[in-house]
Amino acid sequence: MTATPQTWTGRWVADRAGIALTGSERLPELVGLALRSGNPKRAHLLVSTVLGKHVPQRPSVVHGAGLELGRRVRDLLGAEAAGRAVVLGYAETATGLGHSVADGLDAPYLHSTRRPVPGLDPVGGFEEEHSHATSHLLLPADPGLLAGDGPLVLVDDEFSTGRTVLNTIRDLHARHPRGHYVVVALVDLRSAADRRRLDEAAAELGVRLDLVATASGGVELPEDVVARAERLIAEAAPTTAPPAGEPPSAGPAPLDRVELDWPAGLPDGGRHGFTARDRARLDAALPRLAGQLAEALPAGARRVLVLGFEELMYAPLRLADALAERLGGDRVRFSTTTRSPVLAVDDPGYAIRTRLAFPAHDDPRDGGSPERYAYNVAPGSDPARRFDAVVLVVDDVADTPALHEGEHALLGQLRRVTDRVLLAVLPSHRPVPVVPAPLAAPSSPPAPLSAPGSSKLPGSSELPAPLYGPAFSSYPAEEVAWLLKDLSGVALEAPTEEREEAVQNGGAHYAESLPVEYQPSPEYQELFHQALRGSAGRIALAVGTVAETLLRERGPGLVLASLARAGTPVGILVRRWLAFAHGLSVPHYAVSIVRGRGIDPVALRYLAAHHRARDVVFVDGWTGKGAITRELADVLAGTGFDPDLAVLADPGRCVRTYGTRDDFLIPSACLNSTVSGLVSRTVLRAGLIGPDDFHGAKHYADLAGNDVSALFLDAVAARFGEVRAAAVEGADRLAADPHREPDRAGWAAVERISAEYGIDNVNLVKPGVGETTRVLLRRVPWRILARRGAGADLDHVRLLAAQRGVEVEEVDGLPYTCVGLIHPRYSRGATGGDGRAVADGGTVTETTGRES
Repeated sequence: MTATPQTWTGRWVADRAGIALTGSERLPELVGLALRSGNPKRAHLLVSTVLGKHVPQRPSVVHGAGLELGRRVRDLLGAEAAGRAVVLGYAETATGLGHSVADGLDAPYLHSTRRPVPGLDPVGGFEEEHSHATSHLLLPADPGLLAGDGPLVLVDDEFSTGRTVLNTIRDLHARHPRGHYVVVALVDLRSAADRRRLDEAAAELGVRLDLVATASGGVELPEDVVARAERLIAEAAPTTAPPAGEPPSAGPAPLDRVELDWPAGLPDGGRHGFTARDRARLDAALPRLAGQLAEALPAGARRVLVLGFEELMYAPLRLADALAERLGGDRVRFSTTTRSPVLAVDDPGYAIRTRLAFPAHDDPRDGGSPERYAYNVAPGSDPARRFDAVVLVVDDVADTPALHEGEHALLGQLRRVTDRVLLAVLPSHRPVPVVPAPLAAPSSPPAPLSAPGSSKLPGSSELPAPLYGPAFSSYPAEEVAWLLKDLSGVALEAPTEEREEAVQNGGAHYAESLPVEYQPSPEYQELFHQALRGSAGRIALAVGTVAETLLRERGPGLVLASLARAGTPVGILVRRWLAFAHGLSVPHYAVSIVRGRGIDPVALRYLAAHHRARDVVFVDGWTGKGAITRELADVLAGTGFDPDLAVLADPGRCVRTYGTRDDFLIPSACLNSTVSGLVSRTVLRAGLIGPDDFHGAKHYADLAGNDVSALFLDAVAARFGEVRAAAVEGADRLAADPHREPDRAGWAAVERISAEYGIDNVNLVKPGVGETTRVLLRRVPWRILARRGAGADLDHVRLLAAQRGVEVEEVDGLPYTCVGLIHPRYSRGATGGDGRAVADGGTVTETTGRES
């Protein structure tokens, strides 16, 4: 592993405090000694030379130590049992070691954490009795990770008394009993009494308990060891001299931020679980990430330290290992910051030569010490120990002003002890909790959505389960959960003219039937592809602007509820952006809203039963007159849900969260189900939809040969990287825009057009590119008004209009790019020409994305 040092880094403590190591000859190779400060429970600290925590070490040695232990566990278990094993590591010190053991075993991994995560409930916890920060939480995204009956492998850096492991086993065994536990540590230093205690506990629980360690032995302590340590700490002179190699007048080293192309949705560690798929994705990405780090380093850097951050050990370790391979030679070392307060003594026989103390920069309210530490980073009195560059790797939760600002901030201190500092910020994984069976209805009625005594949105004793692809829709199950009832086997289609006459004359509700799915001609299909090629970047920018705005204003606990069906591709794209840019994996549902009848109340009850109402964000594609925004505001009043709709394009100026207010072509408006996961418009019809049913829809699986749903999503998501900076700037501009609040300016244009063309029913006026396209695809169009000079955004509209024999009239002063007028002949025929008898006719049940 590594050669025994000429001067053992435990000699200073051993000679002065009377502490001795016994047992394996490898112990001095694996650990040195230091004195803890501020911990009356234990005077000494075993400082591992191969853990990558307090002592900078070659990353191949750090990762290799865990891999070796993992392979030994695999040999112990055998192939069949190893395939069912789960590895649990301990925070903070052993998070990287445990992950490396899981690599060697090729098993899923979870580590305990001291960082609470809002919205994620612990599935267990335990105490580390000798530690300065004792409470551990277990926060797997999937509670089933610890529920299996395969072996559980518990990994810590040292096995001193066994109390922590025993506390863990008792807690987990009470929840999910299993027959086999394996304890893994670098060093096993238990006394005979400690060994007996663990054996007795295993017998009491009726389990097999094995131990695998790199070396074993013991620690001999004098009875007055605490008093000796306190005296030595009091006598030790503080190390306040400027670090060697830095002239007192030198300014701080340059600081650069490195933007790593971290894979979207890949966990940054095992805090919430890390699977074999995650491992493969990271392995594939490491060469590219290492190249990005190497390009940012100064050309002359010969000694580079990659410095991780407390529990964030594994990702920085793997980055350091990949960087070492890329740079070649013996140039890279790895270590991490820590919460553990330890005395620093600048002596070759002491394990902690130098100490940087700095304010906590993730969240000092989390119960830990407000001060954190980086050991052996400053060179001290030995210029040969100076690093030419330090790469600090933190997660975005820790990238706060406290990291950058103030006299003692970590980045400021690093800039005084090296020649160049690079900061790499990884997206902290914010998981979607996995609900068993999938998202099953709760066993008891959900709480009402409104205040006690209100009649709004009454509860129900049972809730239906969502639908998922590929059984329903062509979208993968992880992209969206459909809060809909599958009506695929019901004949609901009717000729367009028949539907229009029935709707306008009041004989039927628009949502009671479906139009026949439009099958595009080859010319029209080519227009779709041209539009997608030309607008993918613009759509990506709008998606990013909306996502960044939602994240900063609503926080990382977002729950996306897209308005089916036109809003669903938008919701998926927003979800993909959050994964790409921030490592977030947020829930996404598709829900039905029918103008004139409101949003699906059963879907609302479902959302309220599984999430906090205030976290739900409703998402759609674009706005027209603002009918859906008014519908949301009315139906959600007093429920706890926020009615503020987020859309890509807001030409009607109806919402405050948007990507743009330009009226441009979103190619998903060009088609129907074949660009929306092969799902129909939503249906609300008596006899098909009961009081405890979701609204309905059909899955047109027979149209799979024409499906471009994935093509649309992938084409837009492929542009995320190039528009990321612009999207952040767009969110900044939106936050500062004094004209952001909706003024519904588009409504005045609709009223003017209605009067000018003799249309008394404003529901027959469909403003905007998206709405006009829907008129041509699903209604009986009368006339298209196009802004004079409108270009390629209207090519598909002109082609559809020509195919249906509809006039396209160019006009001046149009606030929208175009407006579609539905033929008013049916309402006139029913009322003698004034249209007033069907005030709620026309598109009274037009679902979202058409009339938002």
